[in-house]
Amino acid sequence: MDSTKESGDIPIPVTGSKSSKAAPPLVVASTKKSAKQPLVSRWKRGLGILDFILRICAIAAALAAATAMGTTSQQLPFFTQFFQFKADYNDLPAFTFFVIANAMAGAYLVLSLPFSIVCIVRPHIIGARLMLLVFDTVAVPLVTAAASAAASMVYLAHNGNSNANWVAICRQFDDFCQRVSGAVVASFIAALIFVVLVVVSAVALRRN
Repeated sequence: MDSTKESGDIPIPVTGSKSSKAAPPLVVASTKKSAKQPLVSRWKRGLGILDFILRICAIAAALAAATAMGTTSQQLPFFTQFFQFKADYNDLPAFTFFVIANAMAGAYLVLSLPFSIVCIVRPHIIGARLMLLVFDTVAVPLVTAAASAAASMVYLAHNGNSNANWVAICRQFDDFCQRVSGAVVASFIAALIFVVLVVVSAVALRRN
């Protein structure tokens, strides 16, 4: 006991064992993170494929609505010397706005297809997905407003308005009313698909 006190040795604590025990959790955490990356990539790629399919459907709906409305015209077989009974889509500004809005939406959807493909090839890209989200959000009120305005005119054409002395014309112009009604339905379908596209893009960005 005396020899140890005289020598002046000071015990030094060893911390090497503690550091060696703390290292494995870091390795496990990095392994778990790397294992989740392929799952996230597959999830984002699936959203990109869904986005592309929805855009194809929206193109068909929007262009069908614009084409059906833009080619709608009916002339009754009887006429007089001064009057010709004919119904055309450009007789009503609401129908003209309908054709322009759906044509613009269809053209935008066609131009957006390459960016949708980029989101499939590179599922973690943010810029292209954010751009699609912004333009899809703008297209929702545009198509919805056009469809709603045309729907109000279709309602008047079917039912009229006795307070304003507007008579229902669909009894005479039945083909005209059927075509414009179908165009309005197609436009509402396109608007609904745009809403789903906004949700898909928002979910894909949130996963980032």
